[in-house]
Amino acid sequence: MFKESPIIRRKSRQIMVGNVPVGGDAPIAVQSMTNTLTTDVAATVAQIKALEAVGADIVRVSVPTMDAAEAFKEIKKQVSVPLVTDIHFDYRIALKVAEYGADCLRINPGNIGREDRVRAVVASARDKGIPIRIGVNGGSLEKDIQEKYTEPTPEALLESAMRHVDILDRLNFHDFKVSVKASDVFLAVGSYRLLAKQIDNPLHLGITEAGGLRSGSVKSSVGLGLLLSEGIGDTLRVSLAADPVEEVKVGFDILKSLKLRSRGINFIACPSCSRQEFDVISTVNELEQRVEDIMTPMDVSIIGCIVNGPGEAEVSDLGLTGSSKKSGFYLDGIRQKERFDNNNLVDQLEARIRAKAKLMDKANQIDFKEITE
Repeated sequence: MFKESPIIRRKSRQIMVGNVPVGGDAPIAVQSMTNTLTTDVAATVAQIKALEAVGADIVRVSVPTMDAAEAFKEIKKQVSVPLVTDIHFDYRIALKVAEYGADCLRINPGNIGREDRVRAVVASARDKGIPIRIGVNGGSLEKDIQEKYTEPTPEALLESAMRHVDILDRLNFHDFKVSVKASDVFLAVGSYRLLAKQIDNPLHLGITEAGGLRSGSVKSSVGLGLLLSEGIGDTLRVSLAADPVEEVKVGFDILKSLKLRSRGINFIACPSCSRQEFDVISTVNELEQRVEDIMTPMDVSIIGCIVNGPGEAEVSDLGLTGSSKKSGFYLDGIRQKERFDNNNLVDQLEARIRAKAKLMDKANQIDFKEITE
């Protein structure tokens, strides 16, 4: 089994979104976006902090009006995670949020009008060290591109993206990332593949408007998984019609499955069958909820019988192998004399997981200290 990802990532230049590096050899950043009214400062701050608590590296905030820009000023004071401001058309809003400390401007330069307006936004971004994100969407292509291609195609999304890229290149501004999102998996994947060959800037991945929690997670996993497995992508957002916190969780799950990032517990659990000696499904579901706060990378296998259990446990940090009345317990791949009562598995496993996480965290701190001394 692979301990590290066999994926070779596309080489891209690196930009900084606040204190988070994006591109180059930096970890793939996981993003989400608030869905509160930005003018409701308290609600927006609360949601940003909830996203940060589950590991969001970057959070995007919509700023459609000057009132929202003023609210952003107050929001920025109360949070520490880098904030991307989502702006469309009005260059004055971009200038205002840049003044108020935005960590990235999501604004397409070709959509903000006259040359002097574009230059003003770029000059402000350059002066304050703020990157720009170009965001192309298959559902909102320019009218002439729609007429040229008659329907969204990878070539159409590429042409739209390159129009904006060319503007920034002409102004000698290179600190930007690009997305070419679509709700259709094949359209999005095809567009990103073309774009990856054209530029070396970081790419922000997403299957836009993917759907509800279940269907959207599946669609995003398929689309983003295809691209990530080819080494394409430097940051991502899973777009769901659900609590934004779920977007972050699914995003990390996708990266964990490809061994591109390790954060939190990776549960390996059987789908259960008539061989199971305990209720695997309820055990895993309850345990996942209980240990959501643990961010230490760890593999935990929970298998209901002795057919596949030992093999999975031997390559896990913690492993449970179902047996009659009491189940076998493995630590670091080694079978322990201790056995767990099948009537009280969740409490026993939670205690062991937390103890293991503390030991791993302590070991990592010692290793870091040795490296830095």
